[in-house]
Amino acid sequence: MAKIIIVGGGSAGWMAANSLLSQLNKNLDITLVESETIGTIGVGEGSTPYLKEYFRALDIPESEWMPACNATYKAGINFVNWSTVKGYENYFHPFFSQFDLKPAKFFFNNCNKRRLQHNANAHPNHYFVAAHLASLNYSPIVKEKVPFDVDYGYHFDSVKLGLFLKRKAQEKNINHIISNITEVNKKDNGDISSITTDCGKQITGDFFIDCSGFAALLVNKTQNRHFVSYADTLLNDSAVAIQTPLNSDEYAPPLTISKALKYGWSWQIPLANRWGNGYVYSSQFITPEDAEAELREELGLTDTTIKAKHLKMRVGRLDEHWRGNCLAVGLSQGFIEPLEATALMLIQLTIEKFIQVNSQNTTPSIENINTFNTEINTTFDGVRDYILAHYKLNTRSDTPYWRHCRENINETPSLATILNAWDSELNFEDTLAKNKSQLVYLKPSWYCILAGMGRFPEVTKADYESNAQNASEYCKSIVELYFLKNKEQLNTLYNK
Repeated sequence: MAKIIIVGGGSAGWMAANSLLSQLNKNLDITLVESETIGTIGVGEGSTPYLKEYFRALDIPESEWMPACNATYKAGINFVNWSTVKGYENYFHPFFSQFDLKPAKFFFNNCNKRRLQHNANAHPNHYFVAAHLASLNYSPIVKEKVPFDVDYGYHFDSVKLGLFLKRKAQEKNINHIISNITEVNKKDNGDISSITTDCGKQITGDFFIDCSGFAALLVNKTQNRHFVSYADTLLNDSAVAIQTPLNSDEYAPPLTISKALKYGWSWQIPLANRWGNGYVYSSQFITPEDAEAELREELGLTDTTIKAKHLKMRVGRLDEHWRGNCLAVGLSQGFIEPLEATALMLIQLTIEKFIQVNSQNTTPSIENINTFNTEINTTFDGVRDYILAHYKLNTRSDTPYWRHCRENINETPSLATILNAWDSELNFEDTLAKNKSQLVYLKPSWYCILAGMGRFPEVTKADYESNAQNASEYCKSIVELYFLKNKEQLNTLYNK
């Protein structure tokens, strides 16, 4: 029986534990060791639609986990004040479904007309069902079954999510040890042989999973793996978070709000019982004290004593997520700022690919491990490129921060290829297709960010013309026909 030791709890540790216990068809003895004194970060409260697949694989229904975590639905992200282009100051990045196929054709066509200096309405908010769901405060859950999946994400209390997953793993009889690790012991070949706890206990294992957060006890402090920093492309390295109550007569809207501030951006995430708020910023341009003051002013909390939580972020990734008998998962393997809520997606992807490799009847080869690392690195870099695009496309000039992001940070080769194709007369569809292996975000997302930021040459006129109006009316009719108001859906979910 193989013995796996998971170091660290939180979302990463308990997600890994549940997946391994449920999906890896081998006799496993899994032990999770976590500290009672080291808390979780507890502010990553949004997800991509990929999280649906995680709970689906565990056969855990939304009606069970969502109320336990004060979770709500998320149809997409509303970006506010990233652009100063008239008519493009705000845009919505939606999650997509087959409902969007018809209006999206109008959108892609109008985008290509507009970037080639023709008159056409190319604002993404008119052309996607999720954008209308959010604006009308409808839920992304269909009233009755349709022959395809409708993508949506979630908002949730990350601390409660970790506790929920912990309970589910304990139901499967995982070995759970609460203790601090004082020493990590290695073999001559660099593999890990055991860990020693502060009570003097030595815990041996065949394989180790490092979920110890930014501390990276195994992969950094013990194995000293190479870390690839993204600091040259993504400036933000700090955050401050404040929780505020949700009024009793409020119903959480199905969207995250990402609003550009002076030296970064703020998030507003609606849970069933409160708002999660925060400010992600660059410490090169503003102090933590001034960032907290700016966030409090934004939230109207200058005269309150509601506590704030400050965080430092190490932005980048490991070169080797898996080496020998140790895998890094979560913050120990890397982190990309939370602009598109990709943290849990990267955890989930790492675990799933690890399970795929180990589901074979043979011991993974060096080639298998190298391929695994390459695939995870490509995903991290692809997410980085899309996040970077937000900053390169900004048109703000009110602070040195925004000018620096746009003018002084180099584009990665992959992002430069996409922006050059968009700005030229090249076929944009062909460019996306040719670079598919390097891209994590799909065609609609690239069109939405480029068009949503107003990355177009000036034209004399861009009316709300027939294509946009037809698409908007179509999307609204889909919303009315297939979806319920978010208030009704949440009432059902929470049995109100």
